[in-house]
Amino acid sequence: MKKRYWFEFNFNNFYGIIPPGTYYGCGITAYNYEEALHLLHINVFENCELPKISNYIENVDVSTLNKNIVIPNMKLPIQVGIWFPLGYD
Repeated sequence: MKKRYWFEFNFNNFYGIIPPGTYYGCGITAYNYEEALHLLHINVFENCELPKISNYIENVDVSTLNKNIVIPNMKLPIQVGIWFPLGYD
């Protein structure tokens, strides 16, 4: 069964490239946590170092996410892949 994951990051002491939009977090639909991390690593951070994950929510209720930035700028979280931020397939 697919699950919606929401990741938030701590970019303190992170010296890698910070992809646009990830200061707000990252939404991923995957079958499990490991697959979500893999999609995050490959698609968003392009095989580079990941920042420290400060929080993650499994089966996030998307209606609880930022209503000004995240919700109007996300894909529908029904297919496996990245749904926020946009542009990371």
